[in-house]
Amino acid sequence: MQILILYYSKGGNTRKLADAVAEGVREVPGVRALLKKTDEVTKEDFVDSAGIIAGSPVYFGLMAAELKEVFDRFVGVRRKMENKVGAAFATAGDPSGGKETTMISILQAMLIYGMIVVGDPLSATGHYGAACVGEPDEKIRENAARLGRRVAELAQQLKP
Repeated sequence: MQILILYYSKGGNTRKLADAVAEGVREVPGVRALLKKTDEVTKEDFVDSAGIIAGSPVYFGLMAAELKEVFDRFVGVRRKMENKVGAAFATAGDPSGGKETTMISILQAMLIYGMIVVGDPLSATGHYGAACVGEPDEKIRENAARLGRRVAELAQQLKP
């Protein structure tokens, strides 16, 4: 079983958070983390994954255009994405920089794809997903790993 960790990163912090999410996915036996940048992902990566955890830096309180373009481009596979697990993560340059609204914009796209969306577990923050300001510190990396683990475990439970 495969979980896609899809991200756009301009300065590198979102990539670092994506790495931490992938670490959590890899902790679940039988689950493989597929880490892809927005310019590398294929339609097959989307369809072949039991879940998608997508991340973006905050751009005007929304996901980056590069991530939105992926959701737009693959809209033809919506029916194949129904009931797969989806989650989000975000990085910002300011504490009040729109991390939550960025994650919500990602989760909205996943809802339109028919996915089952989840936030991070209560053992992390119990909110919309993993997020940080600037480079993720050790606590944020742990929370991101918990998000990855949660998605991988839920995808296994939903597996027919």
